[in-house]
Amino acid sequence: MLPEHAPFNSDQRQALNSLISSLDPLQRGWLSGFLASAAPAAAASAPVSAGKLTVLYGTESGNSESLADRAVKEAKKRGFKAVMKNMSDLAPTELAKVSNLLVIVSTWGDGDPPETATPFYKEFMASATSLNSVRFSVCALGDTSYEKFCQTGKDIDAHLEKLGAQRVTDRQDCDVDYEDAFTAWLSHSLSALAPASSSTAAVTQPAAPTSTTVEYGKKNPFPAELLDVVQLNGEGSTKETLHLELSLAGSGLSYEPGDALAVMPVNAPDMVQAVLDAAKLTGNEEIETKTAGRKRLADALREDFDITALSRNVLTKLADITQTRTLQSLLADDAKDQLREFVNGREIIDALLQFAPTGLAPDALSSIFRKLPPRLYSIASSPLAHPDEVHLTVAAVRYQSHGRARKGVCSTFLADLMKPGDLFPVFVQPNKNFRLPENPATPIIMVGPGTGIAPFRAFVEHRAATGTTGKNWLFMGDQHYLYDFLYQLEWQEHLKSGALTRLDVAFSRDQPEKIYVQQCMAERGADLYAWLEQGAHFYVCGDAKRMAADVHETLISIIEKHGSKSRETAESYLEDLKKSKRYQRDVY
Repeated sequence: MLPEHAPFNSDQRQALNSLISSLDPLQRGWLSGFLASAAPAAAASAPVSAGKLTVLYGTESGNSESLADRAVKEAKKRGFKAVMKNMSDLAPTELAKVSNLLVIVSTWGDGDPPETATPFYKEFMASATSLNSVRFSVCALGDTSYEKFCQTGKDIDAHLEKLGAQRVTDRQDCDVDYEDAFTAWLSHSLSALAPASSSTAAVTQPAAPTSTTVEYGKKNPFPAELLDVVQLNGEGSTKETLHLELSLAGSGLSYEPGDALAVMPVNAPDMVQAVLDAAKLTGNEEIETKTAGRKRLADALREDFDITALSRNVLTKLADITQTRTLQSLLADDAKDQLREFVNGREIIDALLQFAPTGLAPDALSSIFRKLPPRLYSIASSPLAHPDEVHLTVAAVRYQSHGRARKGVCSTFLADLMKPGDLFPVFVQPNKNFRLPENPATPIIMVGPGTGIAPFRAFVEHRAATGTTGKNWLFMGDQHYLYDFLYQLEWQEHLKSGALTRLDVAFSRDQPEKIYVQQCMAERGADLYAWLEQGAHFYVCGDAKRMAADVHETLISIIEKHGSKSRETAESYLEDLKKSKRYQRDVY
């Protein structure tokens, strides 16, 4: 709802409120982007020479890099001589030469730094170099559904202070919905870092030309049309893996092999109803939302909130509302193991049923949720092979846990609620840490079990479309040859044409003893090492907790055995591959 002090008369406010309340998320997003792009830019002023500034970032999926770029642009407007540095390209000892420092870093997995930032993080955390001349602030990106929320940023912030650096603003810990928090942190940090006199010396920048072109991206997702859906598993499979083709025609969006597509889902009707039933509400109640003013509760639960992911943050909010002693005890510092056990396999509805058995008021219920985040899927197509299209490979997640049926929010949104002709919001998430070699003659080795095959379909298509001469070797795996050989006919065609040089498969359930991709790698270890010695790039996509770790360990063993190296030397060899971007992973 528009506030009374908005610059409209009462009739205009009434008309606008009526229009806004009738729009769905796609329509509101489009209108927001249109108005933003159509509005004339105000003349900007910038201080003259606010000093040098380094924006240091560590990124896994590209968010930190994107925010670092925004920080540099904003800093330059304020008169800073700003540069951005990737943690992978900076030695911690160089920080002693920095006067003003902004750090933007994400946390990945169970409190780990981004893969490309790991060498910097380890060296920095072991450093004792004085940083007394450094003024700094840290923005940490994370996900409150993980126990060690923003841990990397917290560690770096604390160690900077320990080394004598002066913190100018408090660390900002950002959840997946980080836009408002980041913007406020950046403004406060740049103001704190600027010399007191710099704000008085300003230069006026000319206004940007007015444009009526709608720009699509994270702030204004594109409503993509679903063109086709194909079930990739054969009859008899226990899996449900879908190939989806979406139209990007008219979007202006572009992507490269290795990038991800962000899909903005809505919650399933049965999930919304289950939460309403647990809270003893009808769904017709109205609540206040950040983006759409007053809104029907059921609609807000469907479109705006993450109503499934259970975390300490959610339970803390629920404990503040209910004052339930058992929940407060579960959140105590000495009950971390019990909390971890409770959260594992449960969702928010379980907490509502157990700790709020008499229900919650509408506003109290909505206050425990965070914004519904987009889901990232590795793109499974080359833009050269499929102009104006983007393809995804999605496994519908369905399982039983603690006596309840569970399902993945976005995977089943795509599987159950979307059909060809439907539109849903998407944007491209670049991933510069997962790229084909610049030299087309460079050989590549790809390891992608299950839906981890997605980016390698894009890689092979792209190399085929560009006539690349480099050899391509694919390791893929799944459960059964007859049911789960994803894109089988396409791989066979690529083998026939020469676009795919080698294909090794591991179907785990086709024999008494399970076989996985790492066993295939070990069996072909001599050839694999020879390819690495020829300069091959090595790629892994898929499960981070088990598969990627097993592949990593197998790769070290192959280098040890076939390179006649010690364990330590083999690890160093692999680390060198990482530093030269010849070992890249897209794991989740």
